[in-house]
Amino acid sequence: MKYVVTTILFFLTFYSNAQNFENSWSGYFSYTSIKDISQGNDRIYAASENAVFTYDLTTNEIETISTVNGLSGELISTIHYSEAHNLLVIGYETGLIEIVQDGEENILTVVDILDKQVIPPNQKMINDFYEYNDLVYISTGYGISVYNLATLEFGDSYFIGAGGSLINIYQTTVMSQFIFAATENGVKKALVNSENLIDFQEWNTIQNGDFRGVQNLASELYIFNGSNNVFKLNPGGGVNNVAGFNNTIVDFQTNNTLLTVTTNKSIQTYSEGFQQEASVTSLPEFDFQLQSGFAFNNIFYLGTTENGILAVPFDNGQAQQILPDGPISNQSFSIDASPGQLWVNYGDITVNFDPNPRTFKGVSNFREGEWANISYEDLAAPFNTEVNDLVRVKINPNNFEEVFMTSYEKGLLQIVDQQPITLYNETNSPLEITSNSNGNIEGIRLFGMDYDNQGNLWFTQSRIAEGLIKRTPEGQFQRVDVSSIVTTDSELALTEVETTNQGYIFFGTLQSGLVGYNISQNKFNRISEGVGNGNLPDVSIRALALDNQNRLWIGTSEGLRVLFNTGGFFEEDADVEAQEIIILEDGVPQELLFEQSIAQIVVDGSNNKWIATGNSGVFYVSSNGQETLLRFTKDNSPLPSNNIQDIAIDEFSGVVYIATNKGLVSYNGTATAPRENLDNVYAYPNPVRPGFNGNVTIDGLTANATVKITDIEGNLVFEETSEGGSILWDTKAFGEYKVASGVYLVLISTEDALETKVAKIMVVR
Repeated sequence: MKYVVTTILFFLTFYSNAQNFENSWSGYFSYTSIKDISQGNDRIYAASENAVFTYDLTTNEIETISTVNGLSGELISTIHYSEAHNLLVIGYETGLIEIVQDGEENILTVVDILDKQVIPPNQKMINDFYEYNDLVYISTGYGISVYNLATLEFGDSYFIGAGGSLINIYQTTVMSQFIFAATENGVKKALVNSENLIDFQEWNTIQNGDFRGVQNLASELYIFNGSNNVFKLNPGGGVNNVAGFNNTIVDFQTNNTLLTVTTNKSIQTYSEGFQQEASVTSLPEFDFQLQSGFAFNNIFYLGTTENGILAVPFDNGQAQQILPDGPISNQSFSIDASPGQLWVNYGDITVNFDPNPRTFKGVSNFREGEWANISYEDLAAPFNTEVNDLVRVKINPNNFEEVFMTSYEKGLLQIVDQQPITLYNETNSPLEITSNSNGNIEGIRLFGMDYDNQGNLWFTQSRIAEGLIKRTPEGQFQRVDVSSIVTTDSELALTEVETTNQGYIFFGTLQSGLVGYNISQNKFNRISEGVGNGNLPDVSIRALALDNQNRLWIGTSEGLRVLFNTGGFFEEDADVEAQEIIILEDGVPQELLFEQSIAQIVVDGSNNKWIATGNSGVFYVSSNGQETLLRFTKDNSPLPSNNIQDIAIDEFSGVVYIATNKGLVSYNGTATAPRENLDNVYAYPNPVRPGFNGNVTIDGLTANATVKITDIEGNLVFEETSEGGSILWDTKAFGEYKVASGVYLVLISTEDALETKVAKIMVVR
């Protein structure tokens, strides 16, 4: 029977080279949480949640490796650097393995374990790598697999549980002529050069129990168990208990002549004979919690949960923080951008708008290429109260230094010049603390918000009758009673807000569909799901966006709709119906984003739409939705996840920021906001070189500018009117055939024809 199991679980080597996206994308990953540390080639290698950075011990330079360079974006469990082969081996919780070679741009993706269907997904986790004689012994949730670093091929896999069954292996090591494995069912031992290690009977259990680590130190062998006790394993059998720890052991490593034991509260290292050489139990300047640790050249490298790496010399205890620039966390929930900056917060709620368990994190601001992070403690300190679960962020369009954030428990936070200034709550504003039907206090549950063209900030509060609230530029509040249109006692949440230039306020709900409010008439209307009731695909409104033609795009948990006539929403006896976008897919009519959970919709400078979905990545569609211009998923882009939380666009640069539940990235978009004049018109790429198959962007345009492109003889090959600040030319003559090599003139005139501009584009075929 054991041979049948071995045959079924035999690994062939399947791998691919990951794509590098640095030309079009940027990554903004958090490196505060260090999962594992390795060393080699005069560098320290650190694995954060789903990205890696290196620290050069000679130059002190830091370099990062993320999805933009080709990593998967999955959660990392362990890493190992091989000096003999100049390879960094990265193991993931899913069973995926990726290999990065020094000086090479390509990342080798090894999917054998990940794709092996006969191994349960919860037993594929890579726990540890141990290198010996060109081979890496991979400790996993099912057993041990062997990978040859010289040939980059899998060897055998050892299933050494009872009767050849799967068993969780935490660590392996080789000492003398034996390989030792720490498993959930004891420490096992076998001859490392045996040709029959696939036979589970070759592995003898030499110590019973749940053992989480095994390391050799010179001629000694040390193990630790699930009760956080460290033992010395005697050659003739039996163990001596050499240490017990009150805190959880999170890392257990040897390097040269030292064994390092890391708990979640301390790190200590021992020489032969288990003689303690140094330890760190506290640091004056850091309140740390550890999840990995490493000792090298008389320096501790502490892998913390929130502070990156802390390097502490054995002799003086002064900590140096090693941390790449980045946001506080990878779990971005809401983002907003203005020219040159991005704000991020990290609150979290469930799909049913439940904030529990509550989230206590700070906020991040990215500007001029650097991150400024405000810790949770600094955020809350001025108000002497909690400021948790910040769920939406909005930059004041009339003052980019003023930012508001809604908390789904504590009120409205105002930040000015990167400093928290005011927390509007029940003590200093009309906001109310509410309770649920059971009498449990829920707090002040604020969510969506938007500015109108008068500079007023409109936002929603759930669970109260006066749930639509306006804050004026002078700081005055006005509440609007919505109970005539929404049963606020039973409605769980009021969601997103979108304002129009006509004085309409639209807001979503979780259970009651879309609500519109006409300010001048103090009048409401509401649409719901189903034909005849408004034709929404679902009542749960997740996203609202007004485009440049005053069409309201509505994202729900079950699909997309468009309200083409927002003004008609309030007409007497109007039969208001939102419409599907019908597209042709392989000649068959289909509803755009049918039954997709829509998380966000953002309109760019060309009136095209960026649409975030809950599990299918990002769609970039044309202004009318009829054409999908781009589709990004974790399989064809640096997105670390297909679960998109939010999207924001820098209207000046066209950069599109995309927040996922596993990290933040940006795409170098081409659609920009319209300019006031034609002074800064330019085209790129220019010249268009042989082999280029993309679009030429003509940027710096005014709204509704006419753009004509002719060849040098005056023959017209392209004409379009801009909706935003840029247009795209596919280098074809009216889309039919590619133009020949030569110089092409770009003739631009503003809508009123009072200003003109001429530019040139060189095309080389």
